[in-house]
Amino acid sequence: MIIILFASCLSIVASGSIVNNRPIIGVLSQETFSVQHLYRNVNYLSYIAASYVKDTESSGARVVPISIGKPRSYYEHILRHINGVLFPGGATYFNQSQGYADAGEYIYKIAQELNDNGDYFPIFGTCLGFELLIIIASGRGEKENRVKCHSYGNQRLNFTDDFRTSRMFKGASDDIIEILANDSVTVNAHQFCIVDENLTSHNLTQHWQTSSYGIDDQGIRFISSIEHKRYPFYGIQFHPEKIAFEWRASENYPHTWNAVRANRHFMDFFVNESRKNTHSFADEMEEQRHLIYNYAPKYSGARGGYFEQIYVFKSQRLNNYT
Repeated sequence: MIIILFASCLSIVASGSIVNNRPIIGVLSQETFSVQHLYRNVNYLSYIAASYVKDTESSGARVVPISIGKPRSYYEHILRHINGVLFPGGATYFNQSQGYADAGEYIYKIAQELNDNGDYFPIFGTCLGFELLIIIASGRGEKENRVKCHSYGNQRLNFTDDFRTSRMFKGASDDIIEILANDSVTVNAHQFCIVDENLTSHNLTQHWQTSSYGIDDQGIRFISSIEHKRYPFYGIQFHPEKIAFEWRASENYPHTWNAVRANRHFMDFFVNESRKNTHSFADEMEEQRHLIYNYAPKYSGARGGYFEQIYVFKSQRLNNYT
């Protein structure tokens, strides 16, 4: 039996747990190193690839863009009003002051505190975002806890023996697992990766569960999917968002129906994780002020950009909040 509370758009399921049917995901922006050359006459300070926004929306959530270069109080404010955070992939450095990595570290630590206090708050990292999760968990030092890796192709997932015990995969249907395990439907595009040694060297194996691996172009076995054993923090090295929303012909992304179906699993899973807390904005006007609908994506693919569309931001003062 499900009782719907229309006023708050929450559901109380038979177990008594509350499910949020209006989830909002924060997507962290990043420096414009890889896109600024497309718009040389405008000083854009950060961007978000639109494929991450579309992927999130396709799973039934809305998006709030999150600024880089802000004080901790900004991230505390945002996380109190949204239901999860996506660290997207891309191309930026982790040693830039007040950049993507600093913002990610604030968010990671605030999310830890929320979960420690019984407030279920998930983070999902894709590619660069996955690497950032592990580097933050390692303790950000001068030497980054990741290795050089070169993987620019489509792969299948090599699942671990216990992958079905992971939260990420225990609810996945057998046909989705079969596609992921046997067909080359995961898009890899990375020059760094996380390997087992990165976990053992920083005593992370007791806190993180690896559920699948990939093989790079030189035969290095890298971790493809991982999750924290205590916190709802998840990372994948590949790019589910590219299957349905990136169309650059030279990249040879798989656009088959099986590829689309299998890759939908990851954002569907994450958005469902975000439904487990009831964070919300104070009122509809404040919510509207923060949503990404206030910004228009640019067709960067027509300029030869790596992404089909991007959101670019001239100011770090997103969301009308300082």
